[in-house]
Formats: sequence, C-alpha cells, structure tokens
Amino acid sequence: MEAFCPEMRPENGFQHLALNAAKLLVMSTKPVASPYLVPFDGSFRVKDAKTQPPKSGRDKDGNKKSLKKSIKKLTELQRRLYADDRHALLLVFQAMDAAGKDGTIRAVMSGVDPAGCQVFSFKAPSAEERDHDFMWRVYRSLPERGRIGIFNRSHYEEVLVVRVHPEFLEGQQLPRPLDPKAIWKSRYEAIRAFEKHWAASGTVVLKFWLNVSEQEQGKRFLDRIDEPEANWKFSARDVEERKLWDKYMVAYEKALNETSRPEAPWYAVPADDKAFMRATVADIIVRKLEQLDLRYPEVTAEERAALLARRAELTPEE
Repeated sequence: MEAFCPEMRPENGFQHLALNAAKLLVMSTKPVASPYLVPFDGSFRVKDAKTQPPKSGRDKDGNKKSLKKSIKKLTELQRRLYADDRHALLLVFQAMDAAGKDGTIRAVMSGVDPAGCQVFSFKAPSAEERDHDFMWRVYRSLPERGRIGIFNRSHYEEVLVVRVHPEFLEGQQLPRPLDPKAIWKSRYEAIRAFEKHWAASGTVVLKFWLNVSEQEQGKRFLDRIDEPEANWKFSARDVEERKLWDKYMVAYEKALNETSRPEAPWYAVPADDKAFMRATVADIIVRKLEQLDLRYPEVTAEERAALLARRAELTPEE
C-alpha cells in the first residue's frame, strides 16, 4: 500500500490555492510608494498638493529619457500581463480641463500593443445608462484579465461634476424623495466596495488625479484660443466651469479622501509640467506591474516534446 501523504489531503490542496490567492491579492493591493500617493486616512488636502514638480524634477530632457525608459519596460510588462492572464490593469484619469489627460495617455501608452489596451471616456449618461445604477456602465467597460483598461474620466464624474452641479441629479431618474447629502455618502461607499471587489478579482486599480493649477489652466486655455489648430479643443463651457474652481477642489478633496485605499490608491500628480507628469505616471504604472511577478506560461515536458516533434517536421532535410 502506498504511503499516505498528508500534503495531498483535499483540504490542504484548497489551503494551498487559498494561500496563492491571498498572495496574489497582497501583491495587487500593495500601493507603489510615491510622494504623490494620497493617504488612506482622510488627511489629504488640496491646498497642500503640489502642482509643480520638485527642483530635481524640472529637467525636461531628463523627464523625457525617464519616460522613454518606462515605455520600454511597459512594453515588455504588457506582454507578460497578457500571457500570465491572472490580472487586468485599470488606469483611471481625472483632472480639470486642460490638465493633459489625453496627452499623458498617448505618451505613456505609446509602446503598448493596441490589441491589449482599451480606452473609455465617460461623459453624460445615455437614456439606457440612466435606467441603471451609476456604476453599471463602468462595470461593462472593465478590462479582461491580461488587458489594460483606461478610463479617461470615469465613475468619479458622479461625485465630482454631479456634486458641483447637483441639478444633474434631477435627470437621473433616482427614487424619491431625493436626499443629496445621503447620495454622496452612498456613492462613495459603492465606489469603495466595487473597487475592492475588482482588486480581489485580480484587477489592479491605479487612479491618477492630474493636479493642474488654476493659473496654468488659464494659460493653456489662452493657448487654445491663440493657436488655430487648437481652437477645436476650446469650448465656452470651459470658462463657465472654471468659475466653479473652488467647488471642484472641494469635490476632489472629498472624493480622493473617501476612495483612496490600498487596493485602489489615488496619486495626485503635479500637472503644471507635462514632461514631469508623464514620466511620473509611467514610473508608477511600471513599478506596480513589476510587483505582480508576471510570468510567461511554462510548458509541460509532454508539450515540449510535442513542440520538438513539430520542429523536426518543419526542419528541411539536408
């Protein structure tokens, strides 16, 4: 009779799987260290958040070199992310107008295979979307395992723009009576719960607030007006929203404090210097993916033997 191995008990097998799952969760929820990481204790203050890089980060050429290096690493990490097929990566970008979201996404993702990346931009909800809860359209757009998803604006619009414009709630077909104060608390709770679930399921969530100053935004608006090829980027509504700057800052501070958690951290990245901002975002993404121990699948001995047999068939006879 064969000796009984206690390690082969079913409960030990389940325990092994549970430990592996726990290990994956720890790796995916360990935040990348950064001076721009929004703390998890509610102490973040917009007035203290930097919009300019430190003196050591103002070398434009140095930032471009750093970005190029990160892009090269990200290209390889994306291949491993796809092959490993255990995690997805979700990148959330929020910012005031003219902060540089589009340009940052283009620059940082310039080396990524488009087949493994998808970008969604969430604007005013459609009639179909208004007939569901506010997270419904976001859930449908989550990246599959092995892929990178980018939200250029996101579910956070519902606690940013809508909080600044509470009149928008009237068009969302919400149950009566409507209690705006309760709505924000409920939405923060829902966002935290959803993002925690995504992380537990293998989706790495990184959220970036590109923190542009009011002065720099004004300068960029003027550039859009003065440069004919950039006129299309400017809207009169941009000026009207700019008048609500202080209200938006209150909404951002509250949202970031309520939803920056280890499994879905926010990074408040200085955005007045585009080269520094792009290099910083790319570096955080790369270091996060490097934490995951992404691997190419290993073939079995039998599979390897089959490959060698096929190779022999394809090799021309001498």
